[in-house]
Amino acid sequence: MERLAFKMYLNEGQKEEYKKRHNELWPELHSLLKDSGVSEYSIFLDEETNTLFAFQKNSGTGGSQDLGQTEIVKKWWAFMADIMKTNPDNSPISKPLEEVFFME
Repeated sequence: MERLAFKMYLNEGQKEEYKKRHNELWPELHSLLKDSGVSEYSIFLDEETNTLFAFQKNSGTGGSQDLGQTEIVKKWWAFMADIMKTNPDNSPISKPLEEVFFME
């Protein structure tokens, strides 16, 4: 099981909308993530910087950020593009984070 962490960037004033959209996560996207091996997926917000910190476990060949070739993920990215910092293809600007400590 691999643990992955990355950060993304929320547009100012979009906290409640971001939470709402994730609380109503599309069932087909949820299924894709689960079927791809993603579990224990959490996203935290640093309100001082509007930085989102994401953590997930993965038993597949890659994490959620590796599913961008699927139509449902492309649709999700387009749906979220108005409230996040994104790349030209609507994927969220994200930076992988290096694990420097782990305690079990």
